[in-house]
Amino acid sequence: MTLFVKYDFNLACKTLLKEHLDAFGISYTLGSLGEVHIKGKLPEEQRQALASSLKRYGIEILDDQKITLVERIKNAIDELLKDEKLKSVKVSSYLADTLNYSYAHLSSIFSESTYTSIENYIILRKVDLAKELICNTDLTLTEIAFQLNYSSVAHLSGQFKKTTGLTPSTFQRIMAKKTNYTTPSGT
Repeated sequence: MTLFVKYDFNLACKTLLKEHLDAFGISYTLGSLGEVHIKGKLPEEQRQALASSLKRYGIEILDDQKITLVERIKNAIDELLKDEKLKSVKVSSYLADTLNYSYAHLSSIFSESTYTSIENYIILRKVDLAKELICNTDLTLTEIAFQLNYSSVAHLSGQFKKTTGLTPSTFQRIMAKKTNYTTPSGT
């Protein structure tokens, strides 16, 4: 039997963080975009134990300022792409306002650290989100294009094909066949 699940990655991470921080008796507040504000000083032994505990779940405590900023940029982009209320917001303004740096600085750090531009990263994330929506919902390609703030299905299809080598329709058919193939008949 195969179960298909939908999950909220941000909620899952926040819940995991809360559980671990509480278990270690750390006084904190959760900020946005992957930030945890520790109240007081965190002893190095406790920090290492927390880091080790979180690492099992793919959560790392970052020390490098540039890497931290890149992760905050990625988190802000994910938040921007998933929040219906932020659809019409200009990416550069949103990132600058959210992260309190000029967009030029953010763009420079991001490109230097990831070897790609923020704009290209956004395209890759939108295509990933389109794949998730194709696989996990019954939305039409028109609805998916609208939800991801594309000007048209043709625009979504062009970026999808350029990124994956497949049209969204072809991807949809392949995933449907894969699901039918892996689901035993009669169950």
